[in-house]
Amino acid sequence: MPELPEVETVRRGLAPVMEGARFDRVEARRGDLRWPLPKDFVRRLEGQTVTGLGRRAKYILADLSSGEVLLMHLGMSGSFRVSQAGAEETPGDFHRERSKALAHDHIVFHMSSGGIATFNDPRRFGCMKLVARPDLEQEPLLRALGPEPLGNAFDAAMLASACADKRTSLKAALLDQRVVAGLGNIYVCEALHRARLSPKRKASTLSDRKGAPNQRSIALVEAIRVVLNDAITAGGSSLRDHRRTDGELGYFQHSFRVYDRAGAPCKTRGCGGAVRRIVQGGRSTFYCPACQK
Repeated sequence: MPELPEVETVRRGLAPVMEGARFDRVEARRGDLRWPLPKDFVRRLEGQTVTGLGRRAKYILADLSSGEVLLMHLGMSGSFRVSQAGAEETPGDFHRERSKALAHDHIVFHMSSGGIATFNDPRRFGCMKLVARPDLEQEPLLRALGPEPLGNAFDAAMLASACADKRTSLKAALLDQRVVAGLGNIYVCEALHRARLSPKRKASTLSDRKGAPNQRSIALVEAIRVVLNDAITAGGSSLRDHRRTDGELGYFQHSFRVYDRAGAPCKTRGCGGAVRRIVQGGRSTFYCPACQK
């Protein structure tokens, strides 16, 4: 499933054709994705202008001139393809050939900018909802989310406080969307390696006995910010389904330090250890037991 860097990459790809543009025509080629589309979905979009295009955790949010917000989630296999009316796609150096079949092109946005944004989702775990802007904070999909890891509210004190009473592992705590929003398996593994913290460490050890943040929480917050920003710059990680809106692959997977590198030498300078794979909560965890304590 796409994580924060992949979703942010898609948002940035949609912005040039959607922000400030009007929905001239909307094609809903089926009535449902993960859930049924909102009632009168096409009617409520056509003629509306996208006044802003944001992101909350793994959701893309399009503010509309009607006062509603179009909430979009990519699910496990969803992707957007952006093209210009009448133009042919020109593959780049890291292009992944898209299927020519239209069966999985479920939603098509024809924008007044001349851009066409097509949502393709073979597994149909993605979703789209229309929510009134004043109700957005209470939207069930969003209301329990923790702070954005790249936002000002996310710091060592906040993370230490959120984990102070947790008895779970540090890995499990970081995957909890109520603690911090948008992180997934890949970037938690990578951030923990950069911070030199074991994924098996108790989450409560990010604070001292008084609940104040310690050096571990400071290092972890910095590592999370760095790895997410590096991944966004690289266009995300393309392992299975993720691709950018122009069809290009993300390439952060070439910078993985531990993820999917079981048995390979640790990349920490002077470490000499090897990456190990374990299973936590049914998910693969990759880490170096020599330098992550």
